[in-house]
Formats: sequence, structure tokens, C-alpha cells
Amino acid sequence: MTSDKTSHWKDVLKRRLASKKSDHRTEEQKKAEETELFTKFYSEWKGGSSDSSFKHIPRFYYRLPAEDEVLLQKLREESRAVFLQRKSRELLDNEELQNLWFLLDKHQVPPATGDEAMISYDGFLKVGKEAGTKCKLFFTARVYAKLLNNDPYGRISIMQFFNYVMRKVWLHQTRIGLSLYDVAGQGYLRESDLENYILELIPTLPQLDGLEKSFYSFYVCTAVRKFFFFLDPLRTGKIKIQDILACSFLDDLLELRDEELSKESQESNWFSAPSALRVYGQYLNLDKDHNGMLSKEELSRYGTGTLTSVFLDRVYQECLTYDGEMDYKTYLDFVLALENRKEPAALQYIFKLLDMDNKGHLNVFALNYFFRAIQEQMRIHGQDPVSFQDVKDEIFDMVKPKDPYKITLQDLVTSGQGDTVMSILIDLNGFWTYENREVLVTNESESPSADLEDT
Repeated sequence: MTSDKTSHWKDVLKRRLASKKSDHRTEEQKKAEETELFTKFYSEWKGGSSDSSFKHIPRFYYRLPAEDEVLLQKLREESRAVFLQRKSRELLDNEELQNLWFLLDKHQVPPATGDEAMISYDGFLKVGKEAGTKCKLFFTARVYAKLLNNDPYGRISIMQFFNYVMRKVWLHQTRIGLSLYDVAGQGYLRESDLENYILELIPTLPQLDGLEKSFYSFYVCTAVRKFFFFLDPLRTGKIKIQDILACSFLDDLLELRDEELSKESQESNWFSAPSALRVYGQYLNLDKDHNGMLSKEELSRYGTGTLTSVFLDRVYQECLTYDGEMDYKTYLDFVLALENRKEPAALQYIFKLLDMDNKGHLNVFALNYFFRAIQEQMRIHGQDPVSFQDVKDEIFDMVKPKDPYKITLQDLVTSGQGDTVMSILIDLNGFWTYENREVLVTNESESPSADLEDT
């Protein structure tokens, strides 16, 4: 039996070799035959055309048009514009919102809770039917359950529900507005896209009416940097529209529509005219040679002028500079990091500067390297330097890192003490504030009583 099989394969092999010798086809013909056979066997293996499900699977991938496919790009842009317009028409307009409020008020159920008018689930469903198809998605059991707040009668606040609807409408309107600037149509904005959005938004913000048009480009740069500093930590050059909507920055920016915004609110709002002018004014004041750029020596006067030279060296080594000088955009990242030291993005910025070997952690050597500059500044100011060993022990006690010999960025963020640690290592004024924290707290607690004695 075995010998029969062996002789059979020998015959097959001989015939195959003989056919190869007498094969006078070209390489193209052989390739075509291979392709045909492959297609045939692959189709049989997959079930071929006999599987009717292939006809019902919708197409789910559409490649983006190339740069030279102008017509396809125009078609895509027009299609997106039409789609966004249709989505915009599906949103409630002011008249429909007023009608919704009228219906909610009409179906309120006593007794009121304080000043809040309430509505029952039955009334909620009735309003949903009367309000029209545009409101249908708001009148669901899930939405009602979300807004339940321990009312003894199982009702919800009319005002809370209406604010919920307003917020949803605003989010959709804003998403559509941002999507109009999404040139790629991929759900994110590049820096130039966001710049165009904010530039065209300026005339609609009464609080920016006093800005000179010549300052617009600097204002836009200042505003856009906050979005990219905090929402693009990997520096990809683009931000998801979802992330823009989820953060509070857009709320802060659109808060400038309020003509009666208080002075305190303006000063604490990065996007306000006073804040933007303050930051730009500081940049101009630091630029002593008026060349539009900042050298390390010029930046050393930033704030209280107590940042260590070692830290500033690292800033100019790691950050983007031009012939050793810093431009306004890089300066904005620097300011955002130092003014928001509690935020993870700011801690990441400073941590990268302190992590000289890019190891992802700070060891005792790194801490000592940067703290020696603090000790040197103390000597210059006639103060006795504090022992590094004491400071090192306090830092490790504050942070409580997972590894007792090194501190990671995650350790700093988790501990909630990252801003204090960074201030101790890079800024003499920050170290002095930490060192004298008990005295400062005592003075603050005593000041009200002192004021009362004076009166």
C-alpha cells in the first residue's frame, strides 16, 4: 500500500517537472493564472458569492480624499456643511424654548419646594407629547431619574430640567459651531482651526470690545495656548472637539458675553481682556532689548525674580527657542505652567525640566542638584542655607512615593503636594513661603482680631 502511494507521488512529480520544462508562457501569464487560482480558492474558502450576507453588509470605510483630489475635497466639505446645517435645524430655537418653559409651568404640581416649581412624571410625559418632536429626546425616564432629588412626591424641579435642556442645546450648538472649523472632518481641531474660531468669536464678546484690532493676533495666541497646553499634553498639534466641550475653558471664554461681568471675574479669567493684556504686558516689560524675544537673563526677572538659574537653564534646554531666545508662544506655556502648578499638565511641564536624564523619576541626586541653587540664592541674600537632608526628608514625607528612593510624576499628582515640591526646588520665594508657612498662617489668623482692635 505504501509503495503504491510512493509511486503515485513520483508520477505526479515527474509530470509536474515535465510540464514546467515545456511551459512557454510569459511571466505575466503565469502571474495572471496564479491570481485567478488564488481568487477561486479564496472565494471557495470564504463561501464565495453563495453567501448572501455579503450583499447586506454596509460599507463602513471611506478613505479621505488626497490633496490633489480637489473635486472630492469640495464635495466632502459641502456634504459636511449640509449635514451640520441639518443638525442645527434639529435643535430648539429661542421660540421653541420659550414654549417649552410655558408648558412646563402650565403642568407644574403643587406644593412648591421653596421657590422651586415642581412637576410630576405624569405631567412630564404630557409636556413631552405637547412640546413636539424636537423635544422628544429630553422626555425620557432616564432623564427624569437623573434629576430626581429626594422629593417626597417623586417630582423634579422645573428649573433644573429646563437648565438641563438649555445646557444640552448649548453643547450641541457649540459642537456644530466648532465642527465647522474642523477642516479634516475627523472630530478634532488643529491650532490654526481653533485660532480661526476664536478670531471670529471676538466680535460677539462684549467684554472684548475695547481690544485694539492690532492686538487681536496676540489675544488669539494667548487664548489658544491655554487650550493646547492643557488639552494636548502629548503635543500632537490637535485637540478633540469632545475634550474642548468637556473642559471649562469654553465656558470661561463665552462668559465674556456678559456685559456686567465683575472686575474680579475678569481678572481671574485667562480669556478676559485685562488678563490677556497683563500677560502680554509682562512679556514686553521683560523684553529689555525690544527684539520681540526673551533671553535667559530677561526671563530671570519673571515674577519675583527668584527662579533659580539652574531651573532657567533647563527651560532653555528643553523648550523651543530661536537662537537661544524664547518667543511669545513658548513664554505662554511657561506662564501657564507656573501659574497653575497644581494642575497635572503644569506638573508634567515642570517635571520634564527637572528630570534631566529622562528616566521618568526624580532621585535624591536630582533633588540635590536643583536645591543647591536654592541654597546658593539664600547665601546671596544673607540667609543661612537650610540642610538638604532635612528638605529631602520632608519632600519624601509629603509625596509618599511608591518607591522610597525615587519620585515619579504620578506620585506628585497623587500626593496633591506636587505644586509645593516644585516651588521648593525651583523658586526661592516658593521655598521661603513653604519654610515660613506656620508664621504666615498665624499672621492670617491674627489679622481679623487686629482689625477689630483698631476699630
